Amino acid sequence: MWEEIQERTKKLDQAIEHLAENGRDLAIKEKEYKIALNKKSLELRAEDMPVTLINQVIYGYDDIALLRLARDTAQVRYNANQEFINVLKLEIRILESQIAREYGNTK
Repeated sequence: MWEEIQERTKKLDQAIEHLAENGRDLAIKEKEYKIALNKKSLELRAEDMPVTLINQVIYGYDDIALLRLARDTAQVRYNANQEFINVLKLEIRILESQIAREYGNTK
């Protein structure tokens, strides 16, 4: 069981590294999306589109929709990575509890 804990601990370390990478990717995608959204909004306003309509039509533009998809996909990867980390931590705690039960009562 100790080897299983060590194996999961290594996976946990790798998952934490991936979380940092995924977090940076998410931040970049969010930045790109917000910048494009703001630029398109200003373009539409400059074309005399009523402000009340901009929010309704802006998400239908291909470039905006693709950037939003990229941002949302990055968010899903980040969330899945966080959940994987939580699962690994739970598995490690379960293994530690099993070890404590099996070897803690040897008196």
